[in-house]
Amino acid sequence: MATITQNLLNGIKILVIENDHLSVSIVPALGGKLLSIFNKKLLKEFVWVNKQLLLKSNVPGADYDSNFLGGIDELIPNDQPENIDGINYPDHGELWTTPLRYEIENNQIKLHGILPKSQLYYSKIIELNNDHPVITFNYSIKNENNKQRHFLWKLHAALRINPGDKLLTSAINGQVVDLDYSRYKTLEPFKWPLIENTDAGVIPIKNNSIDFFYLYEIPTGNMMLQSADEDQLFCYSYDTKIFPYQWYFASYGGFLNHYTAILEPCTNMPMIVNDAIEKKQSSMLKPGETLNTQVQIFAGKKKQFIKS
Repeated sequence: MATITQNLLNGIKILVIENDHLSVSIVPALGGKLLSIFNKKLLKEFVWVNKQLLLKSNVPGADYDSNFLGGIDELIPNDQPENIDGINYPDHGELWTTPLRYEIENNQIKLHGILPKSQLYYSKIIELNNDHPVITFNYSIKNENNKQRHFLWKLHAALRINPGDKLLTSAINGQVVDLDYSRYKTLEPFKWPLIENTDAGVIPIKNNSIDFFYLYEIPTGNMMLQSADEDQLFCYSYDTKIFPYQWYFASYGGFLNHYTAILEPCTNMPMIVNDAIEKKQSSMLKPGETLNTQVQIFAGKKKQFIKS
């Protein structure tokens, strides 16, 4: 049975939901960011947090990179600043700077609110599995407008890493997003994970480099980071009809000296929503339409994931 407590950090409310397996910290004021996923049995923290920054609220329109606290965010309705459906959206979207309301009931936390520019209603209900180190998120996103809304929705888990850890995915193809954010010298698609005779899924030492990939043609809705000893696993599980693409950004010191890998199941490809619209690879909700889906995070021993 889960318990839920409330704490303050730098004057900002933190909700902590925990059971025998996990302790999960959530920040309603930062769009429902997850600040921690701690496995009690392993005594392991899975989430990476930028120790150079203090927890604080961010104003709408703030620059994301200079305020990159880490943790687990979600990006809606965009990544790069752009005009979509006649609306100018800020860097990395609206959710990460939007304070959400919350209710606690039946060992669940519900976070919800309306994104001010897009007028998309966003809701997620968080609960823990009693038998496994699993977090379940039940989502609802509704278009409250009288006009259609195109948007990107991206999960965004910044994880702690060590050399030899490995990204596991069923993706068939990969492509470098931007040569300025890459160890590699080509934008040509390749068969994941081999590029330039290197397994791109294996985490190198901190060497002042960066990886940034699109992954696509994904038959199974899992995106995982496995420890180097193959004993521990972080896994997103989700519906590939909602998230048909994966993005993978990893800094091995090359981005602001950070050493972290970010797992990003995504609705869209490529990054610019207007380009994705043109390619018919963008999410869209008609007036009054609602998207409902479930996502799970597993954070524990790999053998538990196989058995569950």
